[in-house]
Amino acid sequence: MTAEAFRDYYETHHRLVGERVLAGYARRYVRRYVAPVGPDLELPDFDVITEISFPDRAAHDRCIAALSAPAVAQWVMADEDRLFDRAAMRVFTVEEAESALET
Repeated sequence: MTAEAFRDYYETHHRLVGERVLAGYARRYVRRYVAPVGPDLELPDFDVITEISFPDRAAHDRCIAALSAPAVAQWVMADEDRLFDRAAMRVFTVEEAESALET
């Protein structure tokens, strides 16, 4: 699948799946598509970094519990199979540290 086809499917189909299952739990759902900075730089082995922000850990935990329901998990995974190599997917929890910069 080309990068353009990948992005098109994600934004017209898979994004809607994400919005539906994240509604009521997450406060942000962002897709960051990777692109080379220069012609000599190699692309990573992934096409997108998906960032989901929750208002607190409790909302995160409720979302994970809801996503673990068999019918929901099956529906999400069926769409992921159309887009991703699920065996190569990596999922992380990150904690943010932000600097206040002078402008």
